[in-house]
Amino acid sequence: MVYYAVKVLLSAVLIVLVTELAKRSTLAGALIASLPLTSLLAFVWLYWDTRDASRVAGLSIDIFWLVIPSLALFLALPLFIRLGWGFWSSLLAASAVTVACYGAMVVVLRRFGVGA
Repeated sequence: MVYYAVKVLLSAVLIVLVTELAKRSTLAGALIASLPLTSLLAFVWLYWDTRDASRVAGLSIDIFWLVIPSLALFLALPLFIRLGWGFWSSLLAASAVTVACYGAMVVVLRRFGVGA
């Protein structure tokens, strides 16, 4: 139980760090948020739990391919906001665009036999 609490605590600290830095400097917050810290933690937790480096390698490749559609969020959100949409509607629409891009990427990856 302590192990899971540590995992949750470390993950939460990263989120708080990003938001607190972004209050002072969006660039500093963006720098920390753009680092693959979540992925690094996932690699460590997965390896710790399974001792299987090949699973970590597979996770790394799958993350690589799925980063591509996630970029849609960072383009769509400011676009909708600049179009005069409110924050919440922009966030919802940008999230929907991102989900659609993820769906398209999964279809493409499966067609080419990439990923699980």
